Amino acid sequence: MKENCSFLFDKFVVFGQPRNGIYTVGDFMTGKEELYVVKSTTTVDQALEMLVENRITGFPVIDDDWKLVGLVSDYDLLALDSISGTGRTDTDMFPEVDSTWKTFNEVQNLLSKTNGQLVGDVMTPAPVVVRESTNLEDAARLLLETKYRRLPVVDGDGKLVGIITRGNVVRAALQIKRSIEMV
Repeated sequence: MKENCSFLFDKFVVFGQPRNGIYTVGDFMTGKEELYVVKSTTTVDQALEMLVENRITGFPVIDDDWKLVGLVSDYDLLALDSISGTGRTDTDMFPEVDSTWKTFNEVQNLLSKTNGQLVGDVMTPAPVVVRESTNLEDAARLLLETKYRRLPVVDGDGKLVGIITRGNVVRAALQIKRSIEMV
């Protein structure tokens, strides 16, 4: 998969001639004005509600000046159960007949444990970041190699200006492919 992605970007650089011969993160990122963000003082319950309402899987965590202080994902919020030491420990190979109901009850249990928890308690502080000027291929490689779903985009002062996601990279690859096919 890496080879295909690299091939598309390399080929597009040759045929498409974007700015300075390469596409950057800034060309395909989701900008600040379109982002959903939270603060470290946001409750876990509020963050979970926002995830569900907006059909997203995570947020940049910012301070009052939009300086990035962390990232929080659906995984971080769900990991509360394992942190509390009450996570599932059975290793049955086949689910039980009533496993759907059990899963629902486990999620309900998890939600009851979030009272009082803040995003700052579960976020990943000091996440890996990129700049708007970062080569898109480098960002794509970083997303693939780390298995991160998103990379915050910051300016020189560490203020959040956007986010580049796997989805953004897929859209970029499709646009690049279409551009190559037009040549």
